[in-house]
Amino acid sequence: MIAPELPINEKQRQEAVEKYQLLDTLPEDSYDNITALMSYICDAPISLITLLDKDRNFLKSHHGVPFNESPRNISFCGHAINSSDAVMVIEDARKDKRFEDNPLVSEYKAIFYAGAPLVDSDGFKLGTLCVYDHKPRQLSEKQIEALTALSKQVVSLFEQRYQNLKLLKFQETLSRRNENLKKFAHIVSHDLKSPLANIISLTELLEDENKDALNEESLQYIEYLKVSSNALKDYIDGLLKFYKSDDLLLEKREHINTESLIEEIRTISSIDKETSLSLLTEVDTIYINKSALMQVLINLITNAIKYNSKVKPIVEISLHETKALYEFQVKDNGDGIPASHIDNIFELFSVVGTPDKNGNIGTGIGLATVKKIVRDLGGEISVSSILGEGSVFKFSLLKKD
Repeated sequence: MIAPELPINEKQRQEAVEKYQLLDTLPEDSYDNITALMSYICDAPISLITLLDKDRNFLKSHHGVPFNESPRNISFCGHAINSSDAVMVIEDARKDKRFEDNPLVSEYKAIFYAGAPLVDSDGFKLGTLCVYDHKPRQLSEKQIEALTALSKQVVSLFEQRYQNLKLLKFQETLSRRNENLKKFAHIVSHDLKSPLANIISLTELLEDENKDALNEESLQYIEYLKVSSNALKDYIDGLLKFYKSDDLLLEKREHINTESLIEEIRTISSIDKETSLSLLTEVDTIYINKSALMQVLINLITNAIKYNSKVKPIVEISLHETKALYEFQVKDNGDGIPASHIDNIFELFSVVGTPDKNGNIGTGIGLATVKKIVRDLGGEISVSSILGEGSVFKFSLLKKD
């Protein structure tokens, strides 16, 4: 018997085998179906998908034999990956010096062998798709073509698995980074909120106690300090809400009366008497994550009021349902959004730059949070707007039983 030699590029070839993480995995139908089909096409009792490991031949699929590995030094496949043939065929192993006294021949009657190497995209021969028979024979041209074609299909399955593994690894990395960023935002925000609250309080105290003693320029500086401090406070609060929005999704869905929901939003948002807030719907009850929906609506309604220079702000909420979705619309008669900002209005930290009616500039976090919540609830959100006339936000939420 002559043991198969190791390929010149064995180290790199072994690394290629290992990257698919298939060694010692359980049987899978996608591979077993191929060996069963190959056995039928070639009318052979045994068909295998093999991976040549360091010192063994691992059988990812083994049709017709009870074991799932054998020593590499006695393997036919070890010789097949060294062959330059597209398919290595051994018509009668008993007459081939490489297989004299080979246990696979003497004990398991592996007389006939045909194996097509499994060649990955980098040219490494990982193993084989092969068939065995207990008698001397040949394969027809069509059978050899089928063996070659199905060997490529096996490699395609390997590559799909590898891409899935890379995707899972990327998702894990992304999830870990997002969690770290979430922790960072929470820690930084928590550490900033306390001293920032002190700055705001001390500034207001300084203004109250020295209002008559300070000149107009000094009072203007204090006002700048107050505005900047409150803007930073809003930024921090918005950042926390953005990263905490995932926690809202953990809350259970519940049946909510739509009229009661709007009244609750009216109270929470502290809507003044000059503002008209109405609900147009024939839907009495919805089954939804209440906290998440309220955060979306409160954000949209608050923006509709803040960015509205009309004497009587008007906000109209409409709702109708389809078989699969709740579809909401929040329409206002506000100042509108410039066309140049419509496409990126939902991006994190994207701001229009126009002050609200209190003179404050937005943080660019609120609408990003709204979009994140809507998407996570299986919906979509869009906006249309006309400067000076108002905006219409439309969003959908996926219904669930």
